[in-house]
Amino acid sequence: MNEKPNLLIVEDDLENQKVLRALLRNHFNIDICDSAVTFYEKLHSKNYDIVLMDISLHGTKDGLQLTAEIRQSPKYADLPIVALTAHAFQRDKDNAYKSGVDFFLTKPVQSKYLLESLNTILEKKHKK
Repeated sequence: MNEKPNLLIVEDDLENQKVLRALLRNHFNIDICDSAVTFYEKLHSKNYDIVLMDISLHGTKDGLQLTAEIRQSPKYADLPIVALTAHAFQRDKDNAYKSGVDFFLTKPVQSKYLLESLNTILEKKHKK
């Protein structure tokens, strides 16, 4: 029996947190955080298989800054990060990839596509 992968959802909107948990809980072990402070607490407390990162967050750092920071650490250099954001301009996408995300999704996203994207990224990382 395969264990479910550990997913860290970084999302500051409570309603979005609830929706994402409901959509993904049958496929992942889910933890949720809403800011840079709680992100680092969670990240260091467990080994995550993948991160779903919102770009806009409350506090002093956004999801792109967090992504760029953890990409500097050898421990997290290969941690899959999927950006999920309402920011849909090409420059937002370009900036996300520059910060180190593996994939970029815009809200609203269809639940089937979200799940397929997360699984595809996980499969690619495990093949490396």
